[in-house]
Amino acid sequence: MVGESRKWLILVASIWIQAFTGTNFVFSSYSTSLKSVMGISQVQLNYLSVASDMGKAFGWCSGISLLYFPLWLVMFIAAFMGLIGYGLQWLVIQKIIFLPYFLVFLLCLLAGCSICWFNTVCYVLCIKFFPANRPLALSLSVSFNGVSAALYNLIGNSINPNDDTLYLLLNAIAPLITSLVALLSIARQHIPDALPPDAARSEMVIFLYLTALAVVTGLYLLLLNSLSLNASIAPILLAGAMFLLFLPLITPGILYAQKWASRTIHSSFNLINNDDFEVHRELMESETPCTDDILNSGSYNSKEKEGSCKNLLFKDNLMVLGEEHSARFLIHRWDFWLYYIAYLCGGTIGLVYSNNLGQISESLGYNTEVSTLVSLYSGCSFFGRLLATTPDFLHEKTCYPRTGWLALALVPTTIAFFLLSLSGSKTALVASTSLIGLSSGFVFSAAVSITSELFGPNSAGVNHNILITNIPLGSLLYGLLAALVYEANIGNSNEAVLKDGRMVCMGRNCYFETFVWWGCISLFGLASSSLLFLRTKAGYERFTKHKRKTSFQLLTT
Repeated sequence: MVGESRKWLILVASIWIQAFTGTNFVFSSYSTSLKSVMGISQVQLNYLSVASDMGKAFGWCSGISLLYFPLWLVMFIAAFMGLIGYGLQWLVIQKIIFLPYFLVFLLCLLAGCSICWFNTVCYVLCIKFFPANRPLALSLSVSFNGVSAALYNLIGNSINPNDDTLYLLLNAIAPLITSLVALLSIARQHIPDALPPDAARSEMVIFLYLTALAVVTGLYLLLLNSLSLNASIAPILLAGAMFLLFLPLITPGILYAQKWASRTIHSSFNLINNDDFEVHRELMESETPCTDDILNSGSYNSKEKEGSCKNLLFKDNLMVLGEEHSARFLIHRWDFWLYYIAYLCGGTIGLVYSNNLGQISESLGYNTEVSTLVSLYSGCSFFGRLLATTPDFLHEKTCYPRTGWLALALVPTTIAFFLLSLSGSKTALVASTSLIGLSSGFVFSAAVSITSELFGPNSAGVNHNILITNIPLGSLLYGLLAALVYEANIGNSNEAVLKDGRMVCMGRNCYFETFVWWGCISLFGLASSSLLFLRTKAGYERFTKHKRKTSFQLLTT
């Protein structure tokens, strides 16, 4: 029982780490000040954003480091990378030190790498301690990464609401403080004993409680964050947010209460017939989530695989889920490239939008709303990540392909960009930011499970790192497109305005062409994800039929 309770404390520690290490969400909050202090152009500022995203391409280093160092040490390496990367940038923006542009570029690269190392720590913790409900633990933990901007906004407004440069300092020290707080739980790791057959089902009660609490936390931060501009109210709101983040600590108490109630009811009433209980237990063993049953895909023999090649919608599409793909085999599959394009034109383009949110708001005349919009994007990204748990909660009723959920999740992004191109109103900006945050959050959270389902769980670490190479690529291409359009409009005397000693672009034309291009690109991503869904649908349906057939056989025996 002690080990079983401790693993929930480790999940709480993972949630805290994610909540305070989503530092890439607040780039827009200080990007304008960084641009002004360094005297750089919009194109050069975009390259700094790309550098942060390029850090994610080195996420594989964290996986290798875990082979030689304990997990808590890897966590602190990530914290110190962020401390150096963001801390020196803060000294630059405060004009305490001067660094050339190239060194600032490297600092952004180091800071972006720290985020991936923190993510790796959380992924390993969830996979290690929750093998039966791995997708739920991962999605719940990763979702809290989306509230980072709102939390940082509350902390910043509590200290000094007029200092945008404060976010860089918070980016440097908040993850380090969180690592120190989480150290006790992580350092004292104790692998729990093997779960009894019905334990995976009983864990769902705890996950439902934590998910409900996450929804309350997200709504609290999303709805009340705008009030934090008042310096006297911000500390009160921050205290409430911290209280909600500490509430999951009562999870072990709920676990003990659940065990006690189960024993009491069973001993007092004994309403369950032993024979019926055995059948029920076998059913629970067979009705595991889609992502867990995929691990058993080897049960499909070679004859079944050959028979599944009939009546294909397209040539060489996946018919069996969970088959392991080496990197060489992966890049020769059409399904992977459709998936790559869907991610590149869906989730990545949403991330680029958030990086440009500061300049977009300024050009439309809403520069005082930047922090609110960043918090809104972050909060909606949080709810999008939580929605990614839907397939796992509904696995007993339906096993609708996760690739189908991915296609549906990309629809809001397309709508949002065309809405921005049609209107420059504040309502359109708020609505579009919400839709893009919701959509990209779902994609980021669901991607790990999709990679595992389509290309094998054992190879997911390598294959997912190959997939996310599209993040720096998309950041460079989409960001450069936006920067070039922005700079071109500065050359137009009707759009250029002198502000704080620098020329800025003001008006809808600054980003109009960018929104049209981004909308067309996201539409292409939607088409790619829809084709991926059609190609993989047969594999998911075949898996569902196999599971239901197994369940029926258990009922009739």
